[in-house]
Amino acid sequence: MTFQIALTGINAASTELNTISNNIANNATTGFKRSRAEFADVYATSASSSSSSTVGQGVRVANIRQEHTQGDMLFTERNLDLAVEGLGMFRLDDNGTALYTRSGNFGLDQEGYLVNTQGNTLTGYGVDAAGEILPIVTDLQIDYTDLQPNRSTRVDLTANLDSKAQPPINVDNAGNETLVAFDVTDPSSYNFSTSTLVYDSLGSSEVANLYFQKGTDTSWNAFAYVGDQEVSNGGVQLNFDESGLLVNVDGGSTTFESSQYTPASGGAAAMSLTFDFENITQFDDSFGVNRISQDGFSAGRLEDFDVDSSGIIFGRFSNGQAKTMGQVTLSNFANQSGLRQVGTTSWTETFTSGEPATGAPGSASLGKLQSGALEGSNVDITQELVSMIGAQRSFQANAQVISTGDTLTQTVINIRR
Repeated sequence: MTFQIALTGINAASTELNTISNNIANNATTGFKRSRAEFADVYATSASSSSSSTVGQGVRVANIRQEHTQGDMLFTERNLDLAVEGLGMFRLDDNGTALYTRSGNFGLDQEGYLVNTQGNTLTGYGVDAAGEILPIVTDLQIDYTDLQPNRSTRVDLTANLDSKAQPPINVDNAGNETLVAFDVTDPSSYNFSTSTLVYDSLGSSEVANLYFQKGTDTSWNAFAYVGDQEVSNGGVQLNFDESGLLVNVDGGSTTFESSQYTPASGGAAAMSLTFDFENITQFDDSFGVNRISQDGFSAGRLEDFDVDSSGIIFGRFSNGQAKTMGQVTLSNFANQSGLRQVGTTSWTETFTSGEPATGAPGSASLGKLQSGALEGSNVDITQELVSMIGAQRSFQANAQVISTGDTLTQTVINIRR
């Protein structure tokens, strides 16, 4: 009995040493979670036996528990290195089997899918044709298709027209003053001008120019040109109140619709523009444009992409635009310790772990993502070395019990001599 009991102790100490050895070996493995050997005594009695006089039968390994605590954050500055700050695991597709991991060192395969080092595909929410997130879990893929151009339809201007400006006038021989007729080729016929690029249906750009001519103390005339085409129907009148705020354009709203014009590039569709002057003022201050914007852009080619803290993948294009390409999701379990380890720092769900709760990073109890970083192993080398000393002492002590038992057995054998 002594030998058997001591043997269970040696086996338990060996299992603990193996567990510690595995932890130390993986101290630099991305996303690795340390394990801990848990033991229970072996104590069996019959129904008629008295527990007060029964000796235990040794020790057994009750469980090898993995500790899913947060590892250190290792910053890499690589946009496809992802780390989870808080709860949650990445969900991977392994030929139809769902795997879960905290190791976020992803890359791209030949088809643009996000994969880990084993070739398992990262899953998340896809997008529709308009770039809207669809809450349906699918394999995430980077779309390398050129971004289609968007035709300009609106120009918004935020500016101030100097109230001290004087109208450009002509004085005839009789001393009569008349407003100079606007002439785009004559800078003396207007007070200020500004411009922006607008885009046609093919993505070709043209310059849209706006010219402002002081009319009266409370009104200005505005003229719009796209290229060499006048599109403001001979000009519009901007009317201001005594506070210098815009009242209306031509007695209507604060916008005006340009006449239809044909873009200079061949094959593009005819177009018109809506000019919004709501934020134009007439204060006693120098002329200045605070902001001029329009809603069109040229065709663009994918240059790079980023992943934000909520898991949304943004593609950045050569035309300065961005496009949503998907959203990385995270999964959490009621009992992470119940997950079954399958190697390569990946786990699968079991009945004990419960079903995964999947959602966007930052929602519910899920943590957020850190792009350009990896979660390191949660192994503490110092702690493992101390635990190794304890396991070693346990092994030596149980081996000494066997040696002592052997001595006692030899003494009994010698009695017969």
